[in-house]
Amino acid sequence: MSWRIAGSYFETCSCDVVCPCTASLAMGSTHDYCRVVLVFHVKDGDVEGVDVSNLTVAAVAETPKVMTDGNWKLGVFIDAAASDEQAAKLGGVFSGALGGPMEALGPLVGENLGVERAAIEVREHGLMHSVKIGDAVDFEIEDIVPFGVESGEPARLVGIFHPAGPELTVAHATRSSISAFGIAYEGKAAFSRSEFAWAA
Repeated sequence: MSWRIAGSYFETCSCDVVCPCTASLAMGSTHDYCRVVLVFHVKDGDVEGVDVSNLTVAAVAETPKVMTDGNWKLGVFIDAAASDEQAAKLGGVFSGALGGPMEALGPLVGENLGVERAAIEVREHGLMHSVKIGDAVDFEIEDIVPFGVESGEPARLVGIFHPAGPELTVAHATRSSISAFGIAYEGKAAFSRSEFAWAA
């Protein structure tokens, strides 16, 4: 059976603006580790005949300084609003078991920290994006409009390898409190993507 999902994406990590890891996983992060939250807000989706629209999945990870060294620690939140069937289908997509972009990252994960169901709230307003996941994750990011850009268009990183797609909008965290799966940090660097689309 085939599947497709589309929606918006947000992340914040422990690196300084701009995160070197996003330019290339082979570049070292700002610190001796990278701690990151990846949030996929599925606005429209169908996985093997199951509608998964209007649901959100988030991954919390800690990696070595150079991400391609592997041995990532990874925990996943699935929207509490999802039924058991929807959660199972989303788990298949985001674990890479059903193929797609996450399948390529699977070999880098050394320790699975588990999957939890939690209430996930996503808000988007212009350049501002915020995510709240239970009491574990609360952050707000703002897309960066470069000085002197009269159009108001935010800066973008293009031509990259990233599960959300080859282009991301550069942002920074205006508020950040993350403590989940034993991973705690205050986010600084951030990225967003108004539209991502996967299919397999």
